[in-house]
Amino acid sequence: MLPAGIHIAHPERLYIGGAWVPALSGRLIDLVSPDTEQVVARVAEADAADMDAAVAAARAAFDAGPWPMTPPAERIAAFRRMVGHLRARVDELARSWTAQMGGLASFAGPMHAGSVAVLEGLAAMAENFAFVEQRPSMGAAAGFVAYEPVGVVAAIAPWNGPFGIMANKVAYALLAGCPVIMKPSPETPLEAYIIAEAAEAAGLPAGVVNLVTGHRAASDHLVCNPGVDKVSFTGSTVAGQRIASVCGERIARCTLELGGKSAALVRDDFPIEIAAKMLAGTITMMSGQVCAMLSRVIVPRARHDELAEAIAGEMGRVVIGHSDDPATQLGPLAMERQRDRVEMYIEEGRKVADLVCGGGRPAHLNRGFFIEPTLFANVPNDSRIAQEEIFGPVLSLIPAEDEEDMIRIANESRFGLNGSVLTHDVDAAYRIGRRVRTGGFGQNGLRMDFGLPYGGFKQSGIGREGGREGFMAYLEVKTLLLDGVPSAL
Repeated sequence: MLPAGIHIAHPERLYIGGAWVPALSGRLIDLVSPDTEQVVARVAEADAADMDAAVAAARAAFDAGPWPMTPPAERIAAFRRMVGHLRARVDELARSWTAQMGGLASFAGPMHAGSVAVLEGLAAMAENFAFVEQRPSMGAAAGFVAYEPVGVVAAIAPWNGPFGIMANKVAYALLAGCPVIMKPSPETPLEAYIIAEAAEAAGLPAGVVNLVTGHRAASDHLVCNPGVDKVSFTGSTVAGQRIASVCGERIARCTLELGGKSAALVRDDFPIEIAAKMLAGTITMMSGQVCAMLSRVIVPRARHDELAEAIAGEMGRVVIGHSDDPATQLGPLAMERQRDRVEMYIEEGRKVADLVCGGGRPAHLNRGFFIEPTLFANVPNDSRIAQEEIFGPVLSLIPAEDEEDMIRIANESRFGLNGSVLTHDVDAAYRIGRRVRTGGFGQNGLRMDFGLPYGGFKQSGIGREGGREGFMAYLEVKTLLLDGVPSAL
């Protein structure tokens, strides 16, 4: 069983050691459409024993296999073959996202084509990377710095952006010389199957790419396996805390890209009408299910009420519907438990702030996990809806006294992932951006560039993905002090 237009050869199997094998559990995972609440696909469910088998295969590929010692140019060529296969399947990747997560079909194609383009950029970056550098040394005649693969990588991706996030992790691992074990979210695993098929078609050695699909307990078992040298995780801060603890116990490497509660600061020079359109359009993107989402809006008190009214007007015009309808601007939340979570926060918000619009389920949709775009005004910054990640189309409007107060409020958060300032003054944007404690910051909207480093301050994560900085997280640095220059580097 697969959604229309998606052609995966072995969804009922796992990819371990270069072969498609049955899950030892014998169980399958049902994938449920958030539009219809119907099962649209089934995939294999891995348990602890399957995770161990994947680690063993990856371990063999690293310790005894050719991949870590394969010249970088050959690894890059193999990866480029993978990217070619993925480029040919962009339509399937887009359909998978819409079917599993409810992402808008109108956005899915360009989104996944863009993700493939990022992979091509990573290959180009690796081609220009010096894996061995000679440097001046005070301790030897010749000093060298070598960048070597960190080892076996467990790549754990979330359900909201399953292809782009997983593919980036796989790309960095492969280009660095690391075997990788893909553990996608159990709600959105189809994209990882397509990545595994691309690796198989590209002729990668056995065990270099592995795929195991399972639930939380099996994922935790994978993280705890001492054969895993590095965990690359994107997801909730709570899960990230657990992973950091486990990795810390055995000094395993980890990259954690976690939650956020990002603020948009609206300066006096920015028109209310444009701000309202921009903010309403942003919070409904992917139904608000974006870790870097601008979900807090901080505005001078004198402009607060006018901005609230304008945002409500824009939200009232948002077209809510099924994700495959070209007219839809706001699709469903990804799953029932996510809708339950958002509704819980809406009830919390009613206790402390003014509900300006939304807050309920659309009356014209009696199936699917839909929620109206929701705006709260006069939100206290210490409230739950201002401090906790909701992951839905819920916007909190927070009044401030002046620019200094806006910066203070933005920084009063345990998160530090992203932020923005709405202003036409680029000098002010730079000045404010340097003072807001976040890993990313943009002028005039939610801006992201996956070819540059991204990640968070504070509880929004450890390390960076994207760009050269992301690549370095998959490498160990070795210093060699020699009596001369070797004939071959």
